[in-house]
Amino acid sequence: MASRHDPQRVSAADFIRGFAGWRLRTARAPVVVTHHGKDAHVLISLADYRRLDGGPGEGDLLAASQAALVESIRDAAILIDRHACVAAVNPAASDLLETAASDLLRRPLAEAVPGLAGSVLHAHLHRMLDHRERFSGEVPGLVAPRQWLRVDLIPLPVGGAMVLRDVSELWGTLAEQDAQRALADAIEADATVGVAHLSVREAVDYANPALAAMTGADQAAMRRVRFSALLAVGSRAAFAEALETLFRTGAPARIASELVTREGDVLPVTLALAERRSAYASEGAVVVVTRRHTKVR
Repeated sequence: MASRHDPQRVSAADFIRGFAGWRLRTARAPVVVTHHGKDAHVLISLADYRRLDGGPGEGDLLAASQAALVESIRDAAILIDRHACVAAVNPAASDLLETAASDLLRRPLAEAVPGLAGSVLHAHLHRMLDHRERFSGEVPGLVAPRQWLRVDLIPLPVGGAMVLRDVSELWGTLAEQDAQRALADAIEADATVGVAHLSVREAVDYANPALAAMTGADQAAMRRVRFSALLAVGSRAAFAEALETLFRTGAPARIASELVTREGDVLPVTLALAERRSAYASEGAVVVVTRRHTKVR
C-alpha cells in the first residue's frame, strides 16, 4: 500500500484508460503519472493545488466570510487596539459616527465617539482591554443627545470590539408604556372613571372596579358579557354603530349613552371608544365610561 511518502504510481497509458478512477483517488492523495517507467507528472486535487499556489484555503475563506459578515450587518462595529485606538470600522459605524472610515482609523476611541470620555462606559472599555472583561448595556448620549445605544464590548486578540445598536425607538416605546401605566393607575385611583376592554366581538375582557361599582355587578361576572347588554335598550343601536365605525376607520369616538344598573336604574353616561390594535390586526376596543350629569329644570 502506498504511504504518504510513497504515493501511488500509474503509467500514462493506464492513467488514460482509467482516468475516472484515478481522478477520484487524487481527492485522497496525490498520484504520480510515469512515462517509460520514470516519474513525469503528479496529479493532485484542486484544493491541494490552491494551497500550493497560495490560493485561499478553508481557513482563509472562513476569515473572509467573517469579515464580509461584519461589513454587512446593520450594527456598528468598531475594532479597537490595545491602546484604545480605532483599528477598523464597518460601514454602519462610519454612518453612525457620520465620519469617513479613513478619518476614524488610528484615532483614539474617545475622540471618535464623542460621549465616551464622560460616560460610565469609559471604565468598562479599559476593563475589557486590561482584564478581557465583557460588557453589555444601554448607554445614552454616546453619539447624540437623547439617543440610546445598545453597547457590547467584546475582548479580541487585537484588543477588542465595540458593537453599537440604536435602541432609541425601543426606549421611547418603554417610556410611552410607562406613561400609559401611570395613566391607568391614576384612573384607578380616581375611582369614578369606568374602563372596559372589549374583544372584537364586543365581549368584555376586563372591567375595572369603578365600572363594576356603576353597574352594581361583580367584576368577574362581567367578563365575557356583551358590553351592549349593560346598556339601556334604546342606547344599544347607537353603541353598536359607533363600535362598527371605530373598527372600520380606527378613529376614536364619543357618544352619549345610558347604563343599566343591577337594580334596574338607568344611569346617564358618556362612552369614549378607542381601538386596541396590534401590529397586524385589531384586538378589540377600550371603552371609558363617565357619568353624565343632567341638568335639573
